[in-house]
Amino acid sequence: MAALGVVFLAVVSISVLVPADLVAEADNDRLGITQPAPYARVPASAESVNDRIVYTDLPDDVVVFDTSADFFFVTVSAPAQSLLSWVIGLTEDVVDPLTEEGKFGRRTPTQNRQLSLQQMRTATQEAQYVALLAAGYEPTIQPGEVIVEEILCAVEGENGECEQNFPSAEVIEPADTILEIEGVAVGSLNDLADELDGREPGDVVSMTIDRPEVGQLEVSVELTAAPDDPDRTIVGFRPFDTATVDLPFDVSIDSGAVGGPSAGLAFTLALVDQLTEGDLTGGRNIAVTGTIDLDGNVGPIGGLEQKVNAVAQHGVD
Repeated sequence: MAALGVVFLAVVSISVLVPADLVAEADNDRLGITQPAPYARVPASAESVNDRIVYTDLPDDVVVFDTSADFFFVTVSAPAQSLLSWVIGLTEDVVDPLTEEGKFGRRTPTQNRQLSLQQMRTATQEAQYVALLAAGYEPTIQPGEVIVEEILCAVEGENGECEQNFPSAEVIEPADTILEIEGVAVGSLNDLADELDGREPGDVVSMTIDRPEVGQLEVSVELTAAPDDPDRTIVGFRPFDTATVDLPFDVSIDSGAVGGPSAGLAFTLALVDQLTEGDLTGGRNIAVTGTIDLDGNVGPIGGLEQKVNAVAQHGVD
């Protein structure tokens, strides 16, 4: 029995060190193939939004009402899996194996992290705008800097891979911030459009960009025609929504190191509850997930099984 115990402990110890992708697999829906799955989507947490909202220097006519309970936003995580965690996860429906692309998309981990944090910053801005409008205030929207969310593909193959990139893909990457074109500062998408106006596909322009973990770079970019409008000249990327909200008073939401956009609805409801009379929660702690846009539309939800499990584990009503 002692010998078997030693062998068992040795097997467990080794299985903790062995990466799961030696045996774990998951489907890559884009490519229609099965690939190694070194990661897994798992439940993370349900955290109070109310505790993260901070008001400063409020005018006399602004009232922040006490609330009877909290709204919670819900998170999932996607850690690397060992052989042991993969074996344990075989019996857990909420452990969802992920390929490299399943976790990071078609970006690098650094790019993915930067964009995820930007998504959270955008979510807080959109939540503040929608909530203050609902509460009867008049926030305004200010254009933000130009950040690359995704490089566009000129020709996509039947297998989902990009067969031909736009020329900009050679020098621009996701998460880059466009600072200047031909020495002219670019502070918003409107500025970018103004600088592209009058230029032709095939023109080469100099750009100053800021790349995460690298810094400022000077690059030369060949412009191209928009796929849906050959008379419109573009760089060849999809920009991130970086608009900021100008509020009539100071309110901030501390999102910490949490990334992603799906806390937007929870932030909105918590703000509405605090800034209007009445009680939205009925005295119950309520977990919420879903994005929100500036028009108040709620977007799709990712990792729903994991989020439901996280809510149950944290005892939210």
